[in-house]
Amino acid sequence: MGAVVALETLLAAQTLWRAGRTAALAVEGESTGHAPLDALLPQGGWPRRALTELLLPADGVGELELLFPTLARMTQAGGTVVVVAPPYIPYAPAWQAAGVELAHLEIVEAQPRDALWAFEQCLRSGTCAAVLGWPQKAEAQSLRRLQVAADSGDCLGFAFRDRKHLANPSPAALRLEQADGAWHVRKCRGGQLPSRNFALATH
Repeated sequence: MGAVVALETLLAAQTLWRAGRTAALAVEGESTGHAPLDALLPQGGWPRRALTELLLPADGVGELELLFPTLARMTQAGGTVVVVAPPYIPYAPAWQAAGVELAHLEIVEAQPRDALWAFEQCLRSGTCAAVLGWPQKAEAQSLRRLQVAADSGDCLGFAFRDRKHLANPSPAALRLEQADGAWHVRKCRGGQLPSRNFALATH
């Protein structure tokens, strides 16, 4: 009976393909707010319950503009967005102009030694829609803890890091590198790496 039970379990989970029936689709992502970028990503947006790593050549290369549509949509819906130990004080008028509801934006100040812990706790809390952090010396084990925390807290996690870390493996579900004025998908869960890149429209 063991084989029968195992087969029934597979059928109930709808992960087994059967002729004439459609297998369960992968979980859809959270729209980035940029249609061309959504089209590149396997889940059609940011992976939910997961950590996304943004690898940067320097600060201020459009990384916040990349996230603003998502953060605006979340805060307008009443979700809480937390920014943990940002390298610069967020310029409130710019966030507001991008549509972010400041009443649902929280800034957590923390010393570098405490910032990683605070990042993880916010992700794990189950009360945040998205958490942004700048982990300086996060090793693979620390990043794995962030990924697990985002999953258990049903939260979008965004880690801003120097692109030199691209050479190191990462448990993040999605890795985007900013290079030559465009965003390149370097790792994506649930599909093949797209050959095209994405550039933010300049105004």
